[in-house]
Amino acid sequence: MASIAVVIPTYKPGKKFISLLEALGRQTVCPEEIVLMNTEQSIWDQSPDVREAVAGLNDRIPVRVYHVTREEFDHGATRDLGITHTHADFCLCMTDDAVPCDSYLVEHLAQAMEDPTVAVAYGRQLANPDSGILERYTREFNYPEQSCRKELRDLDRLGIKTYFCSNVCAMYRRATYDALGGFIHKTIFNEDMIYAAAAVQAGYAIQYVANARVYHSHRYSCPMQMHRNFDLGVSQADHPEVFAGVPSEGEGMKMVKTISKRLAGKHQYGRICYLCVQSAWKLLGFRLGRGYRHLPKWLIRRLTLNHAYWK
Repeated sequence: MASIAVVIPTYKPGKKFISLLEALGRQTVCPEEIVLMNTEQSIWDQSPDVREAVAGLNDRIPVRVYHVTREEFDHGATRDLGITHTHADFCLCMTDDAVPCDSYLVEHLAQAMEDPTVAVAYGRQLANPDSGILERYTREFNYPEQSCRKELRDLDRLGIKTYFCSNVCAMYRRATYDALGGFIHKTIFNEDMIYAAAAVQAGYAIQYVANARVYHSHRYSCPMQMHRNFDLGVSQADHPEVFAGVPSEGEGMKMVKTISKRLAGKHQYGRICYLCVQSAWKLLGFRLGRGYRHLPKWLIRRLTLNHAYWK
């Protein structure tokens, strides 16, 4: 039977992370080990509840913790380092605030990896139970109920969605990961999609597994959405080999239209207005990020969420 390791970057882990650990301990297919790549050891040392949860899980699944500084953290390099600390056949990357919905998450993803042409399988993200209607509809648009397989031949039909993959919950075939060179180092964002694009271009498939579900959502203000989309735009500008010629703004417009139609059906016209305002902030951030080379450094520092990237 194939072995599975879980790699999770952590930063100020809290109650959701404890719930994540507890859920991993209840999986029908048990991971062989869990590797935590924590940013700032001093913060970790001030989290006794988290350390207690890790110690409790250690009785069933070995958990190893490695620390990096805030300046050393990189979305691609830190995850890659975590994967190199494992020897498993498959590596499940997760974020510290993604909580499995049931005990079958690992099993469903592992089943998808039985197809040797699949390089990575990623799960469905559901909005947290206390989320608002806009967040729920957004998650449902990006993570529908139907599973799908994406290959190079789908690029004309799906566009940027062909490369879509999320390290909130994604399982990687280690042999393919090593052969393709793993996650790119020094990246502000999007290490998962950049890797997925390389895999697709190399002839592999990306599998979306709708029944592998995690709760994961955020309550971002409009300015925060702008900052996130600025970094997203920067990542696309830095990697034209992936994103040039594959427009992504059209997918955003499709999402706005789809959600607006659903809201109109419920007579939620005020939320349609807010959705349009929120989308305008996102688009502004994305376009500023795409054109960051024309911006002064002081403005870039105000717009980005990842200040270490610019040092």
